This record gives sequence, structure tokens and C-alpha cells, in this order.
Amino acid sequence: MEAMLTVLAALWGAAAGLLVPRAAHRFSVEPDESWRDTCPAGHPLTGIARGWLGSTRCPVCAVTPVPVAAGTGPGTPADKADDSPPPESPHPGSTPPESAPPESTPSESAFPAPAPPAPTYPARYAPGTLVPVVTALACAVLAAATGTRPELAVWLLLAPVGVLLATIDRRVHRLPDLLTLPAAGAVTVLLGVAALLPEHGGSWLSGLLGGAALGGFYLLLFLINPNGMGFGDVKLALSLGVALGWYGWAVLFAGGFAGFLLGAVYGFGLMVLRRAGRKTGIPFGPFMITGALLGILLGALAA
Repeated sequence: MEAMLTVLAALWGAAAGLLVPRAAHRFSVEPDESWRDTCPAGHPLTGIARGWLGSTRCPVCAVTPVPVAAGTGPGTPADKADDSPPPESPHPGSTPPESAPPESTPSESAFPAPAPPAPTYPARYAPGTLVPVVTALACAVLAAATGTRPELAVWLLLAPVGVLLATIDRRVHRLPDLLTLPAAGAVTVLLGVAALLPEHGGSWLSGLLGGAALGGFYLLLFLINPNGMGFGDVKLALSLGVALGWYGWAVLFAGGFAGFLLGAVYGFGLMVLRRAGRKTGIPFGPFMITGALLGILLGALAA
């Protein structure tokens, strides 16, 4: 039974993960820009839910021929040698005739430089393999650790959202309010429903306190050092705190600490490789989400 549940969860994660790359492409913009509604070549994104759901393969780019740069083919004009006989030399002792002025040579503007090739775009504008694989693995391990307890449905629904947030933050260092705030409300309500069902493995009240505690801690860090902690991380901490607090304070501490530890190791590695300095900003959302995943797995196994 548990093996079948794990397989079904992995299939769900793979199917949901296929929809993440397009949404990540649309959300990955700067704060003052509107959500993307076209592929990189400018073709409108169409599909389910006003183009938010669908593959990352643009059908127009897939059939557009690759343009050829001008001036690269044969037939470029070239000067030919003059086959007429040379003029006779003057008689000895005679005054040499005045030399004729040299013929004007064509200017460079007569042969303009070849036009640069038109930009081409691949049919697939975002990676379409890694994200579904990661989402499937996350759902599979959550199912294997949680079993048939009702909170598993909550974890499976939130896992694709977590992967989506991690992908966006990695690309543009941003956690959109359109995702973080609904996620906080959804995990609170869904775990409240799970607490009403038999055989649940956590406490809804503990989850609410965990969300307040982790969110307040990140808010304190933001107030102390706004340049080192984004306000989007504070909003993300609300939902992660509720999920971690569901299994108790020990899990909340373990998951929160794991996120900081992973982020510190990543930042230290960049400094060792001299790819970042002490003040270089890094996307912290992926490490918060990964740490929360580890904490939930620990709590589910211990419940």
C-alpha cells in the first residue's frame, strides 16, 4: 500500500512539475515589471488559465525558419584585372606626358557591411526536465515519510508551489506576493481541515504558533538588516512555519536551522570560489524551502 502511494505521489509530482516552468517564466520579472505574457521571441503565450498553464515549447518558434545572414552567399562583387595593353613608353629624351589622375576608387559605402543575422530563439524557452524530476522526488519522499495520514494531501499540494517559488527566487531573487500570501493562507486552512480528520499526526494550534514564531523571527532579521533579508522571505516564513510547527517545536527549529545552514554553506562556497563577496546577495528562498522539506520529513517519520 505504501509503495503504491509513493508511486502515485511521484506521478502527481511529475505531472504538476510539468506546469511549473511556464509559470516560473511568467513570474520571473523585476518588481517594477508586469508578468510576462509572451515567449522570448514575443509570441503570445496561450493555453489554459489565460496562458499560465501549459508547456514551455512555443509552437510559433518551432516552425519559424532560421534566418540567413545577408551577404554570406556567393556573388559578392569583386574588381577584375584590366586586360588592356599597357601604354607605350615615351621616346628617349622626350618630356614625359603628365600622368593622368588616378581613377577614383569606390568608397566603402558602395559595399556596405553585411547585416547582422536576425536573432533566433529555440522552440523551448525554459528547461522542461529538471523541475518535474525535482517535484516528483519531493512528492515521493513526502509520501514515503508521511504514509496515509491526512496531512499528506496538504504536502502534495504545496510541494509544486514550493518548487515554483524556489525557481523564481533563484532566477530573479524575488518571491511574489501572489504566491507567498495565498500559500500561507492555504496551508493554514488545509491543515485545519486535516486536524479534523482521524489519524492526523500533528497539531493545528502548534502550526499556527509555529507560523507566527518563524514569521516573527524573519521579520526581526529584516528589520535589523533589510539588505540581507528580503521581505518576501518574511512572507514565505509564515507558510513554512505553519507546516513545520504542525509537527512541533523541535521540527520547527530543525527545519528553520537547516535552511540557514544550507544558505550559509552555499554562500561560503561561492566565496571560496571567488564568485561572490561578503555583501553579495543570494536567493534565500530555495534554502528555506529545502530546510522546511527536511524538517517535515523528520517530523513525519517521528509522528
